[in-house]
Amino acid sequence: MKKRQFINLTLTAPLVLTFRDLLAKETRNREVQMENLKLDTKWDKVFKQSDKVDHSKVTFHNRYGVTLAADLYIPKNASGRLPAIAVSGPFGAVKEQSSGLYAQTLAENGFITLAFDPSFTGESGGEPRYIASPDLNTEDFNAAVDYLSNRKDVDPEKIGILGICGFGGMAINAAAADPRIKATVTSTMYDMSRVNANGYFDAENTAKDRNEKRAAISAQRTKDYAAGSYQRTQGLPDKLTGEEPKFVKDYFDYYKTPRGFHPRSVNSTKGWNTTMPISFINMPLMTYASEIKTPVLIIHGEKAHSVYFSKDAYARLKGDNKELLIIPGASHVDLYDNKAGVIPWKKIVEFYKKNL
Repeated sequence: MKKRQFINLTLTAPLVLTFRDLLAKETRNREVQMENLKLDTKWDKVFKQSDKVDHSKVTFHNRYGVTLAADLYIPKNASGRLPAIAVSGPFGAVKEQSSGLYAQTLAENGFITLAFDPSFTGESGGEPRYIASPDLNTEDFNAAVDYLSNRKDVDPEKIGILGICGFGGMAINAAAADPRIKATVTSTMYDMSRVNANGYFDAENTAKDRNEKRAAISAQRTKDYAAGSYQRTQGLPDKLTGEEPKFVKDYFDYYKTPRGFHPRSVNSTKGWNTTMPISFINMPLMTYASEIKTPVLIIHGEKAHSVYFSKDAYARLKGDNKELLIIPGASHVDLYDNKAGVIPWKKIVEFYKKNL
């Protein structure tokens, strides 16, 4: 009678587990494989480089698989785990403009900061180019928190965000969605859902107006699909006639002159895809702003055409975790680069130091 052969399971089980672990790791690697972005290594910001911080380019990915490009600013001689802040905006701008200035200045005051290009714009990945979305761009902030939370030099319990112009609205939406965000600042905020759906000053706030916009966008979608490409808007003009509203002149003075022009900026060049507004029209950003439990500081210029966005956003926030700071005499664009010396740096730094 033959001897029965028994397999030593104590030897084979670890091998099976190891294979499964490797397979799971490979699957995860495929899931988070990042696009190989070509990042410009030279200093090409519209502001002067600080000698108080170390600067480097980094990439990270969002939940939709888009690889984002960012400038990382770290205080010189930093040690230990520091509080961190992710910054983006204005809407149509790139990290070499206003968001980079805010990030670098905050880094000079002891924070690790990350100024990033949103999905589909600037040096960030994603196709097609020059589109925006309330969901995707909110996710970009949340993904920046993912990245910062996993850095060895960042305290994951002390992460804040800062949104400028249209990314102020995205920042509030991100704070409502993500309790990892411990403090939020908006500067010269736009509610991009509201302005696309209702027009400026809510002058087009009727179903008829919105349906006309939807019809025009839908017709353009048909044309874009047939052409195999996406039509882009005119954007800011290359020259002014003098008849434009003051806020258009202010935008021109920043985006179209050496003051703030950058070749990768949507607002400095041709403009967004024509069909971009549809998602903002149908998806309100401020729906859950009242449920934010963490502190929010809203900053706006008294003379800004857009100040009503910040006042109404402030009214949506509940409890004692909110503050509205109106800067006397300041316009919308004054808060982009401190041209008039109006950015309240001390107040912003104190807010983050208190709440992070």
